Amino acid sequence: MATASASGAAVERLWTIDDVSAFLRVPTATLYQWRHHRAGPPAFKVGRHLRYDPAAVRAWLDNQAA
Repeated sequence: MATASASGAAVERLWTIDDVSAFLRVPTATLYQWRHHRAGPPAFKVGRHLRYDPAAVRAWLDNQAA
């Protein structure tokens, strides 16, 4: 889902762990474990919540297939 920014360019919203879980079709527990082992797609914290950049998740997935 993209939203318009003040400059008029479309900006894709950050994904939650549930969004990434659905996209990759893996359990959220797997994503937490990957994060603990620094193995999965890059995530960062916003307050207490994990957020993912959709482009970074897609790039990580592309690198897994290579």
